[in-house]
Amino acid sequence: MANSDRVKVRIPAKAKKGEIIEIKTQISHDMETGLRKDGAGKTIPRRIINRFTCTWNNEPVISADWHQAVSANPFASFFAVATSSGKIKLTWFDETGESFEYAHDILVE
Repeated sequence: MANSDRVKVRIPAKAKKGEIIEIKTQISHDMETGLRKDGAGKTIPRRIINRFTCTWNNEPVISADWHQAVSANPFASFFAVATSSGKIKLTWFDETGESFEYAHDILVE
């Protein structure tokens, strides 16, 4: 799957073995709570991202369940220890079944 164009990510391209790196990401998403009404007075259907995961060479780094209190265009920042070169994969799961992915190759020296 190609990287989603709705995602902004900051991950270093290189790291030293054992170095702690920061991973920052933001996805463009309305995170509609289902509590608002449109101009005609009809309720706007709920649509939120309810799960976010990050893996490094298919090993879990972080996993989070998100709820309707998370703001639109959610931002996440977390740290990981660089252990080996490979692929960092970020995935956001929309409660409608849609998912958004971003994969990044990192070189650990």
